[in-house]
Amino acid sequence: MRQVHVQQIECLLVLAEELHFGRTAERLGYSQSRVSQLIAAIERRVGVRLVDRTSRRVTLTRFGAQFVAEVRPAYESLTTAFAQARDRAQRGALRRLRIGFHGSLYEEITESFRRLRADQDVTIALTEIPLGSPFSGVLDGLLDAAIIELPVREPALTVGFRFPPQDHLLAVAASHPLATRTRVHAEDLATLDVLRPSGDAPTYWLDARVPRTTPSGAPIPSSTHITTVQEGLALVATGDHTMLVCHPLATRTTRTDVHYLPIDGLPEPSQLALIWPTTHTTPQLTTLAHLLHEQFADSRSIRTHK
Repeated sequence: MRQVHVQQIECLLVLAEELHFGRTAERLGYSQSRVSQLIAAIERRVGVRLVDRTSRRVTLTRFGAQFVAEVRPAYESLTTAFAQARDRAQRGALRRLRIGFHGSLYEEITESFRRLRADQDVTIALTEIPLGSPFSGVLDGLLDAAIIELPVREPALTVGFRFPPQDHLLAVAASHPLATRTRVHAEDLATLDVLRPSGDAPTYWLDARVPRTTPSGAPIPSSTHITTVQEGLALVATGDHTMLVCHPLATRTTRTDVHYLPIDGLPEPSQLALIWPTTHTTPQLTTLAHLLHEQFADSRSIRTHK
């Protein structure tokens, strides 16, 4: 049960009502490919096909109809409990934001959290989320927001603030042959074993983290998947793997056994964003987005005048 997300169950229940992937996607605010991913994921977990889909119609299998009938009461009880808890929170009984993040947080971010606490008495509960699952906690209602890397193309999510773009760096072991160089090019990745995130993120997001090919089209080898940044750095330090990271993470995660090299030739820089569910935009979240905007504007101004 730990591996079955509420989002998957919700998607199956709506599909059971609509019997149409397009209408299900529209009703939930997802893409049709996201609906297909969620249904496939729950079928893998249950171990049996729940939905039959042809070019003309969508139907539940016998197992699917039975499963829907059994799981719907539990889902409705769970959503009722969430709704009641959210109502209490909105009435002021609970003033807390649950925010997920990957790896580390800039000082400007934690300063914005401090200001939100001081100005509005809002407590921030932080959770490091799996590297390859940037959206699940927010979409499942387990987190109020998350600070993750772009791109975000999920209709159910709002990008509340875009952080300044940052350069990519390549993390290599201090003993790696590349460690003696001052910088590398994206084409060099074709000769390396580059770590990739493991999780349920859409393909477009995973491919943005680690491209599958170099700009010239050469395949980028990747034999190992990781779930956290620290796990990745530990593997890099062994000398067998390399990892793409953003410049701020490198400056805040110094290790004697890992070197960070500027990398040229990647099409897009790294850029973080604050995201939250579109249907659950709150004054606390919009205030946090405003504070982040102010904080990073001040930081850029300070650096400009130094």
